[in-house]
Amino acid sequence: MSDTPTTPALPVTFRPGHTRAILLTAGVLIFLTISGIGMLLEQLGPGERASFVITGALIFWVLARISRVRVVADESGVTVVNIASKRRLEWPEILQVNLRPGDPWVFLNLSDGTSLPALGIQPGLAKQRAIADAQALRALAEARATAHPADSRG
Repeated sequence: MSDTPTTPALPVTFRPGHTRAILLTAGVLIFLTISGIGMLLEQLGPGERASFVITGALIFWVLARISRVRVVADESGVTVVNIASKRRLEWPEILQVNLRPGDPWVFLNLSDGTSLPALGIQPGLAKQRAIADAQALRALAEARATAHPADSRG
């Protein structure tokens, strides 16, 4: 009768698998297409061809950075890896895990009064999985916060 989610075994990594596969596949295809076009255009010089390859590589790099988002939970806390940042949190710092209808990803309400987006859990292409992942992270945060109460000696 309990609808309390079970906590997953630690360590656990949450990431948008479908989105990651699509981004990396698109990155490879774009790189190959742009580089191929640069090599096939006979009127281009070596520098211009190199610029095509570099442009394709840059686009792949951007898509790879976007695809690296994840949330890693272990015994001591959570590491949130977003597109341009990485932040380590201890369990007591996480007060609430939110994924409300319409949210593009999970938000973590933190003990310092801020909210941290966790792009590693996003309902874009796999809504049910994102909901399950958010519930699992919420259960972990609640279990760890009570098992390891915040140290107020700061």
